[in-house]
Amino acid sequence: MENTLKITINGKVYDSSPGKTVLDIARANNVYIPTLCYHPRTGKAGKCRACLVEIEGFRGLKESCALEAKDGMIIKTDTEQIKQVRKMIVELHLSNGEHNCIACEKNGHCELQDMAYHCGIERPGFPEYHETIPLDDSAEGIIRDHNKCIECGRCVTACNNNVMHEVLDFGWRSGHTKVICDNDLPMGESSCVQCGECVQVCPVGALTFKNAKGKGPYWELEKKKTICTYCGVGCSIDMYVKDNKWVYSMGTEENWEKQTNKGMLCVKGRFGMDFLDREDRLTTPLIKKNGKFVEASWDEALNLVSSKLGETKAKYGAGSIGFFTSARTSNEDNYAMMRFARGVIGTNNVDHCARL
Repeated sequence: MENTLKITINGKVYDSSPGKTVLDIARANNVYIPTLCYHPRTGKAGKCRACLVEIEGFRGLKESCALEAKDGMIIKTDTEQIKQVRKMIVELHLSNGEHNCIACEKNGHCELQDMAYHCGIERPGFPEYHETIPLDDSAEGIIRDHNKCIECGRCVTACNNNVMHEVLDFGWRSGHTKVICDNDLPMGESSCVQCGECVQVCPVGALTFKNAKGKGPYWELEKKKTICTYCGVGCSIDMYVKDNKWVYSMGTEENWEKQTNKGMLCVKGRFGMDFLDREDRLTTPLIKKNGKFVEASWDEALNLVSSKLGETKAKYGAGSIGFFTSARTSNEDNYAMMRFARGVIGTNNVDHCARL
């Protein structure tokens, strides 16, 4: 039987299983501990110090995201010392960049902004000092704004360890340190495949989707969970929509460990949903009359297909007919096509391709 740990956080006792960090237990029990460099899918970091807590019997403050919980630990997350440290961390970040929340695409969904709110910071306590870096909008789908980057390292870890494209890394030194693509190339000229994993894990507005720019702030978007239609992997997607139109896609973070794609998406799942709102998308069946396609009703189109299949089967036999379906439809649709082919027409000529 697995041992149960008892951890005390801010005077309340919580049960947990071994192997969890202090942050894991706190978040599982809705105890607020902010993080900037930590993300569940990029793992332990211990860089930003935003998650510092006080532990009885330990010298100094400890990073809760990297500290494994032990039975009997007594933890405090809201002492005056911790509040002052967190406030200083946020003020340093705000002074070292251009964090213009009003027009930022991450407004309302920014972890630095959330932390500033919890710390009661209305304006930075330090003078703003930084060298403005030009915006990188060279890529097809991603905009990079170095001036908003807090160098948390999430995107680097996600690129190298999650999707393993190994494009991003830290370059240069000291105050000139920044996240670079390959040998400090513009993203559009680098080996980046535009999977968008870096945007998904970015806690601030340093990385955003080009197709979402100006489409509406986060609180106006509705999240709808769906399954990607592009191949048979079955990736889970959180599709953000406004006015019933697609804005952008995120890999599903909820229960990501149990998802087929573990919260990740390829370039097609990330950006390939614009066909949903295309003005030239077919909305009615087309049949060919006098060598040209014309619009028809569903009854007219289905009757035509039925009669042609019947004529072909009667003249050449069931084996002369083949069925080609797609991984971009549901399992139920593919099953129905198979049953129709074998049960109604009487042929085993059924195939499908993931690239349709």
